[in-house]
Amino acid sequence: MKIVAGVDEVGRGSLIGPVYAAAVILNDSINKKILKDSKKLTKNKRERLSKYIKKNSIWTIGKASVREIEKINILNASLLAMKRAIVKLKKKPSIVLIDGNRLPEIKNYKLNSVVKGDKKIPSISAASIIAKVTRDKMISTLGKKFKGYYWDKNYGYGTKQHLKAIHNLGITPHHRKTFSPICKIK
Repeated sequence: MKIVAGVDEVGRGSLIGPVYAAAVILNDSINKKILKDSKKLTKNKRERLSKYIKKNSIWTIGKASVREIEKINILNASLLAMKRAIVKLKKKPSIVLIDGNRLPEIKNYKLNSVVKGDKKIPSISAASIIAKVTRDKMISTLGKKFKGYYWDKNYGYGTKQHLKAIHNLGITPHHRKTFSPICKIK
């Protein structure tokens, strides 16, 4: 029987925190029609679906730290997070379908990239949901320690509110110092 894993990452464009990736092997019993790209779902719907997917699949999370992002760049850190998620799966997939057009290097795994895969492939949609919910929760928790940046609302992305907070409150240890506009702030 062919075992398919879907993989997606989240947090590439954020100004803070790690980049996360999820790898998901869906059970046959899961309702694939309700799985959509995480960006197309409300926060509540994503959280409900994340619980449902976790109960009805084999899944893992991989991440790459801010330090790794700054050292090897965001693309390579995203691929590293994907690789970490894939190799942690309890079952080795026959094929791994990865959202986007770049693949991590992993020996003895069959990998295929699927552009806009989070919209087309249910297991990639499921991975996008789990990755986003997991990262959003971590960023919200972090935001409680760094009040005034509104990370519970902007999740570290470069919104006007976040950029204003950086200007007023400064850069935290969680900001990616190689990212613009952070790298331009003295």
